[in-house]
Formats: sequence, structure tokens, C-alpha cells
Amino acid sequence: MRAVAYRHSLPITDPKALEDVELDRPAPTGRDLLVEVKAVSVNPVDTKVRHRTDPQGAPKVLGYDAAGVVVATGPDATLFKPGDEVFYAGSIARSGTNAEFHLVDERIVGAKPKSLDFAAAAALPLTSITAWELLFDRLEIKRGPGADTRTLLIVGGAGGVGSIAIQLARRLTGLTVIATASRPDTKQWCKDLGAHHVIDHSQPLKPQIEALGLKAPELVVSLTATDQHQADIADLIAPQGRFGLIDDPAKFELGLFKRKCVSVHWEFMFTRSLFDTPDIAEQHKLLGEVAKLVDQGVLRTTLAETMGAINAANLIKAHALIESGKAKGKVVLAGFWRRTTTLSSRGAPQRRIPVRQIGHG
Repeated sequence: MRAVAYRHSLPITDPKALEDVELDRPAPTGRDLLVEVKAVSVNPVDTKVRHRTDPQGAPKVLGYDAAGVVVATGPDATLFKPGDEVFYAGSIARSGTNAEFHLVDERIVGAKPKSLDFAAAAALPLTSITAWELLFDRLEIKRGPGADTRTLLIVGGAGGVGSIAIQLARRLTGLTVIATASRPDTKQWCKDLGAHHVIDHSQPLKPQIEALGLKAPELVVSLTATDQHQADIADLIAPQGRFGLIDDPAKFELGLFKRKCVSVHWEFMFTRSLFDTPDIAEQHKLLGEVAKLVDQGVLRTTLAETMGAINAANLIKAHALIESGKAKGKVVLAGFWRRTTTLSSRGAPQRRIPVRQIGHG
């Protein structure tokens, strides 16, 4: 099967940072689904794994978000059948989704929203799970229009997780939502997604919140550059507030939050699949609820840019955009390229042509 992999941790400017490869098609066991991948999206975790994990010459396939069609199931699978259209974020402990066929535990898979094509659906799983778990499981925000009337500050509102977190907070809760963004286009993006207010994270945050006449936010989530913002957040957050983060700050000073008795919560959406926790199937239910909300028009896809077919050249461009810190929403690739010939015994290079267009599910 066709796949994109890397053999060594290289800068994304190196043409061999990612390579087109041929791998054996896997077979499902247990509760696995074998999914024919139609579209994938690229997340910061893809670039982090590429930087931090060197496979020492063995091809390692990256990618977590995917949308596709089930083609086979393991003997213990009961939630899906061949022909079902699905979307999901796979396990960080398994081979990735940048492959023509992919194995995934059905307990972390959802039925694809009927109203979205594969590309639009592939933009949603990882960020939806992250934002949902962060807001409702970690910070324990109550859902319902009048159930929770506190103020939420989202630092990094235009990124993948921020783009869905704004929607979840605005559409499913009674929170006042403040998002941060630093460019005119990303500020407008946050407003279009539903943020009540947008402030600039390249400037001190507290004076901007005070200038809006708002009280100190009881809830703050930091989605990027936490090491740059943690002192500002500790200063502006309300006493006994809750602070959640998802990134990996080089230095994190927990003591900054002691004086205000602020609780700190880390969200890592791979925890359930990595440790096979008893509640792993909650991600299946979560994605099912997200799909329903999308089909009802409550949530929208966060797809911002499609970069063509799933191949090494396009994935290199996508990784470079993510690493630049200038991406907004989600970057998606859709469809593989059909090779017109097979590899010769000498590994001669091959010409590619597009395999097919990705249409609506």
C-alpha cells in the first residue's frame, strides 16, 4: 500500500524529511477496523513526533486525524461494518494515518458527519476530542445556556484546537468567550467562529481584558506558547480559577498559581488510547456527539486549507506551515496518487497521476 513515512528526524527543509514508501497492507485483529483513508489533517503533534522520535532508518508513518471507509473488521469489532464512513484520531502508539489503509481501535472511532465530505470531516477529530475533554472533562465546565456563566479566555484561538473550543464554548455553554489572535485574518476567524471578544496575544493580556470592562476570567486555556504567557495568565486569572493547557512549555512554573489557589489541568487526548483506560470508548461517544452537532448545524468544520493529495511533497508543505506558527484552523490533504508502474528491482522512480477526486460522503 502507498504511505508517507520518515526514516530520520530531519529539518522540514530537507527533501527527505518525509518520503513516499510502499508498505504491506495490515490486517485487523481484535476490535480493530481496517480503514481505507480518504483524507487526513496535519496537527502540531505530527511535527513534534518527527522532531523527537528518530526511527533510525526504519520507515515510520505519521498522522493521526483521518476520514475514510471501513473495509474490514477484527473478529471482536461490533460498532462498525465494512462500508461505514468514519472519522477519528488514531493512537500515538501505533502506525499513523498517512497511509492508504490504516488500523484503528473502533472504540476511538466515530461515524463521519453525513453533511461533510471526507476532507472537511478529517479536520475535526483530534481537535474536537482535545477541546471537548479540556473544557468538559478537565475544567468541568457545565453545558447548557444558563448552566455556567463564567468567563473563558482561550489563548491561541485561531489554531486547530482553539477553532473548535470557541465553537463548543459559545454553542454549548453560557460562558463569555474571549479568544486571542494576533493578525487581522486570525482575529476575524475567531469572531466568525463565535468569540464574544478577541484580544491580541502579542500584547499584555490583562490590560486588554480590563479595557473591555470584563471581570477577571475564571477559566483560562492556553493552547500554544504557554511558556510565554504563563506569568500573564497567573496575573489575570480570577482567584480559585481553573487553568488548562495542551502544549509542552520548555519551562512551567507551577508556583505562579499557588497564591490564587488556581488548579492546573493538562489535556492529552491520546491518554485513553495509550493506556487503554476503562473509559476509552468515551471517545467513540464524543465523536458521535460531534458528528450529530455538525449535521444539526451547531458546529462547523475547522478546515481552512486543503493542500492536495496525500504524498510526501504535500505533507512537507503542510508540516512547514504548521511549524511556521502561521496556520489557522486545520490543514487537510485528500486522496492518494496512483502509480502507473510498480517499483523495479532497482527501485526506479515512478510517475504518479491523481487517483480520484474526493466527493461528498
